[in-house]
Amino acid sequence: MTATQPTAAPGTEAGEQPAVTGPAVSGGRKAQGDVRETLYFALRNPKVLIGLVVVLGFLLLGLLGPLFLRHAPMDYAGPPMAPPSADFPFGTTTFGQDVFAQFVAGLRSTFLVGLLGGGVAAVIGMTIGFVAGYRGGLIDELLNMLTNVVLVIPGFVVLIIINAYLGVRSVPMQALYIGIFTWPWVARAVRSQTLSLRSRDFIDLARLSGVGVGTILRREVAPNMYSYLFMTFVLLFGGSILTAASLDFIGLGPTNAMSLGLMMNQAVQWSALHLGLWWWFIPPGLGITLIVGSLYIMNVGLDEVFNPKLREM
Repeated sequence: MTATQPTAAPGTEAGEQPAVTGPAVSGGRKAQGDVRETLYFALRNPKVLIGLVVVLGFLLLGLLGPLFLRHAPMDYAGPPMAPPSADFPFGTTTFGQDVFAQFVAGLRSTFLVGLLGGGVAAVIGMTIGFVAGYRGGLIDELLNMLTNVVLVIPGFVVLIIINAYLGVRSVPMQALYIGIFTWPWVARAVRSQTLSLRSRDFIDLARLSGVGVGTILRREVAPNMYSYLFMTFVLLFGGSILTAASLDFIGLGPTNAMSLGLMMNQAVQWSALHLGLWWWFIPPGLGITLIVGSLYIMNVGLDEVFNPKLREM
């Protein structure tokens, strides 16, 4: 179960070179105009609001939930196989463990792996895309070759092998593995955006003034792509969560932390479905579905916000 990776930038057809939305602005100013205008349209977009409310709701539950828990996730807290009640909102497992406590702990791991895995993939992909698109020539060919090599590697299969045979299996390490194998499509998309920007007049002016490549990319190129970069990170965030849940479900997740995927793995392992313990396997599955689905819905709304042609006035 892996996330679908777009082959073109949001708002473009497949095979079409992505166009940078909004006018190019020199001096590091945001290409989409004033931040207030962006927030104005974002707060009027129902897709952004719905996605944001759902994601923030789960995030707050994961952060603040432990303050109100009476039991640790693995404690034998109550009677086995108890249905949801006032004492145990999500019931208990076949061993009497609090499912709600496990759910809250799993949310923390879910957001952590999404943040770290998406962050690693974003840093690698955006760096390679910026450098390849701006420098061109031999450097572009070499980085494109590296991107293509990683792109054709069956990343999920490699992740399974690494997680199965490597001794260290923690949330940060899992996020690192995911990030290393999910950046190629980001590099390709950012490279296309950078190619469309490097011939602009303000880039030529910065180059003639003696500004270094790193400064040009940081102050001139990246600010004109901030909307697309943010949307890319949202996709990477959701994809990392989905990939991690898949690994956890087949028993290759972290061994020192609870996760939503591991909850489903344990529920299947101990026959929760056959025993009718719906409160054990439905909450983690529904949680993953709502989080990832809300992220993608929010990304569609952000495309409408950042692209003036799609805005609903």
